[in-house]
Amino acid sequence: MKAKDLRERSVEDLATLKASIQKDLFSYRMKNWTDQLEDTSLLTKTRRDLARIDTILRERENQPKGGES
Repeated sequence: MKAKDLRERSVEDLATLKASIQKDLFSYRMKNWTDQLEDTSLLTKTRRDLARIDTILRERENQPKGGES
């Protein structure tokens, strides 16, 4: 996923996507451990997607609110 596409999503949507990706990552790790995962690059790609989502969520969390000084 591209960060640009993720930035267009809402916080709630990102949170649900994060939970889904965490489940996928767990599944990939188990398949890799049992030698059933054919494309091991999925582990790295999924971890990076998860990190992108975490980064965007933290950025939005730390943004100053609109009318405050």
